[in-house]
Amino acid sequence: MSDQTYQIIAIVIYMGAMLGIGYVAFRRTNDIDDYMLAGRGLKPGVAALSAGASDMSGWLLMGLPGAIYLGGMHEAWIGIGLLIGAWLNWKYVAPRLRSYTAISQNAITIPSFFEKRLKDNKHLLRIGSAVIILVFFTFYVSSGMVAAGKFFDASFGWPYLTGMIFVAVITLLYTLFGGFLGASLTDVAQGLLMFAALIAVPIVAVIQIGDFETLGSRITTANPEAFNLFSSFSDNAWWVAVIAIFSTAAWGLGYFGQPHILVRFMALRTPAEAKTARRIGVGWMFLTSIGAIATSLIGIAYFAEDPLSETNSETVFLLLSQVFFHPFVAGLVLAAVLAAIMSTMSSQMIVCSSALVEDLYNITGRKASPKALVMLGRTGVLVIAVVAALLALNPNSSILDLVAFAWAGFGGAFGPIVILALYWRKLTAIGAFAGMISGAAVVFIWGNVDVLTGNMYEIVPGFLVCLVVAWLVSRATFKPSTEIEAEFTSMEEEVGAKVTA
Repeated sequence: MSDQTYQIIAIVIYMGAMLGIGYVAFRRTNDIDDYMLAGRGLKPGVAALSAGASDMSGWLLMGLPGAIYLGGMHEAWIGIGLLIGAWLNWKYVAPRLRSYTAISQNAITIPSFFEKRLKDNKHLLRIGSAVIILVFFTFYVSSGMVAAGKFFDASFGWPYLTGMIFVAVITLLYTLFGGFLGASLTDVAQGLLMFAALIAVPIVAVIQIGDFETLGSRITTANPEAFNLFSSFSDNAWWVAVIAIFSTAAWGLGYFGQPHILVRFMALRTPAEAKTARRIGVGWMFLTSIGAIATSLIGIAYFAEDPLSETNSETVFLLLSQVFFHPFVAGLVLAAVLAAIMSTMSSQMIVCSSALVEDLYNITGRKASPKALVMLGRTGVLVIAVVAALLALNPNSSILDLVAFAWAGFGGAFGPIVILALYWRKLTAIGAFAGMISGAAVVFIWGNVDVLTGNMYEIVPGFLVCLVVAWLVSRATFKPSTEIEAEFTSMEEEVGAKVTA
């Protein structure tokens, strides 16, 4: 058999496994709580790996290695910022969010949590945040479909549209029927596959090259600044370098507002299990990030005589896997890239579905049976997928810029509100709404002005404006509420926090 045949067989096996997991989840999905939140029954390992796989996407296997290969180690500051942000999110947000969403009338989405936590009877928060989710995530899912189309075009020579539709249909099927549990369980398999691929490539490369000293020498010969985290900042004033590093690492701020990650916290069995999940999740993220960085450095040495161009630098991980492994194993590595794309798409489809059903349909006051709500949720997934596919028909669509913009949008609009809702008793509904809209607006404006974007990632001003506006407006509109006080105190007692006045 040819190398490509082996690779296709490996990918077909992977796709079949994902559909099988989706079917198992389908058999365990009975009502809307199961479909949207797996009945709050995720084990720590499942929640951790699911959050990691749905978060990292193809950026970890292609974007980061390609950026470091092309631009140098200073690009690793994004990974450093994300690692710090993930740890802080698991440590300070996860246990409180799991507890508070259950206490606040069993909120199963971020928009419904905002409304129930702040007793927003006018539904401003729920509608506003649901609309933001639908807009950003529809384009986010579309970017995944674009990536899938380009993946099959580059790897197997398939037409762009064929590859896009193939991945979209498989992802849609296991998400459509398995719901949140199906997405989470497939994320675990995908996370383990990504982990194995990112660890295996550097290890096999070192074994074949000889030893670490020889490898390090070859890397520095090809690029003397390869290991320098500050290589691109050396010619600038110190304060310019500090701003540049902070702006790059500020990706970590986005974690506090990402609905598809926060929902994993809400699905944990108990708040106490966030500690175990944090260790698993951050450990997975640390090791896979090291693997991605190591892969890019090995690529610098291996392709020293025939360097990769700017257009194909993101394929360094794929090329090394094909060099060092049997074609079937290389096919599994290619499947890991698909895993990264598909895990993120499935998670985003579920969040969009929950925004349509739980946050927009339910507030109309119409009554529906549990099975009817599940069917509505599946219909929502289908609608989002179709719209996203239509947006992805253009193969020249920007992927990286769209992902960065959406990440900043959620971080700037939702991040400060989540933190304040969990740690400040005096946050008000109108304050949260004002902050959310202000943050989203600043991200949108800042992200579309080149002179501003070039000096600071838009998530920083968006996050700060949202935080300040929410605090100021809440201070001006605060009125004591016995119900809010009681729920806040109950949450703090459950997570073992010191209760303050």
